[in-house]
Amino acid sequence: MPKAFSQKLGPPFSGQVQIAESDKYRAITLDGQTWELQYVNRIHVRVATVTAEELKNRDLKVEELASEAADPKLDELIDFLNEVTLPFDAIDHYECWLLDKESQQPLAMLYSCSDPEQMRKFPSHPEWTALPDSVIPIQKTEKELAAQMAPVNYRLERLVAEQAGINRKSQWYDRREHDASLFPPYLVRDHWEELDHQDLCSRYIMRQAPRLLMLQSLSSAQRQELESKCKSYSTEVARFYPLYPEVIDEKSMSALRVEARIRAATSGKGPRGVHDRRDGVLYI
Repeated sequence: MPKAFSQKLGPPFSGQVQIAESDKYRAITLDGQTWELQYVNRIHVRVATVTAEELKNRDLKVEELASEAADPKLDELIDFLNEVTLPFDAIDHYECWLLDKESQQPLAMLYSCSDPEQMRKFPSHPEWTALPDSVIPIQKTEKELAAQMAPVNYRLERLVAEQAGINRKSQWYDRREHDASLFPPYLVRDHWEELDHQDLCSRYIMRQAPRLLMLQSLSSAQRQELESKCKSYSTEVARFYPLYPEVIDEKSMSALRVEARIRAATSGKGPRGVHDRRDGVLYI
């Protein structure tokens, strides 16, 4: 029987990746609608990329799959994927956080893993990176455009680095052993004293909201706050919705999904066009 689990994809954080694997094959997805099938012990070796509908119909007409189509191990994994309920439980309880230079409290999450042995694989030099403007573009104000300022993503990255100080420190935590209030819920400090710093962070979190909703550690209040920030991102909500562990305002989120379907239909790309991005998820 294949095992199924999820974990945060990063750095930088870009979502909660779902993984199902047997002793030979692995299937991974960032949206529950497009899966990549890989060999377990061959890094970056892809067997096929298929949609959930193709899995259901066994419509795996992919060249990479030709020599594997009759493998019972692959059949077992496909059968498993057609029966599972998403999202899978998160298992990356160990998290490495960059610390604030003054309070020595968690400032921004750097890495996460499911096995203490994996901690040694991460770089010893702590540096937080934001999801780049090329993946989540954040609209600039007229003032920012006139001044030719760098993207919000990059400026928040620099702000976090400054708050961490020259001699940056990080610390590993087992989240199961600490109160949730110790950690910024959106994986980077969301309260800043200076208004311009607060603005940078708030705009970044707002733009990441459709992805942050995949986190399984959020409270209902935090989830509701993120849902309220998704009104301009219907396409991304439609894409990641299958991996949301809970929805607070079902009416509003359903309306966004309908809007996304209308946008896809009028764009000429069809419903699948929304989900044809790979986001690096296929190379974990």
